[in-house]
Amino acid sequence: MTRDEITQQIIAARLAKGLTWQQLADAVDRPVVWTTAALLGQHPIPPEIGTVLAALLDLDDAAVNVLAAVPMRGGFDAAVPTDPTVYRFYEALSVYGGAIKEIIHEQFGDGIMSAINFSVNVEKKPHPGGDRVVVTLDGKFLSYEWNQATE
Repeated sequence: MTRDEITQQIIAARLAKGLTWQQLADAVDRPVVWTTAALLGQHPIPPEIGTVLAALLDLDDAAVNVLAAVPMRGGFDAAVPTDPTVYRFYEALSVYGGAIKEIIHEQFGDGIMSAINFSVNVEKKPHPGGDRVVVTLDGKFLSYEWNQATE
């Protein structure tokens, strides 16, 4: 059983059971973005958490060990930016993009976050372990709509 096969089982089971990503995150007391990304194959899931999630999703017990393995994160489909700062955004979206997409669809419906009706803010947040960079992407939700052209 491969990680990709388990991911497909997770998606099918979640939908069949009517579970939201938030409900799964709440069940293991983890943030929804982390949980969603982990279930989509972007993080190893510790066995104690994997056992809970596998039970909720009726996954085979053997899936827990596969879920705990360190995954191949992101993908290799596109050219990778070489600037270190830009690369980190590429890396973050490679790992969390699928989870963000799932959560947008779950909370807003079928649509996208606009990058045209959009703002971005960068802040410095002091932290004892080293200052933090806080980037806020704020885009209008645009639902997909079918509009028949009239003659």
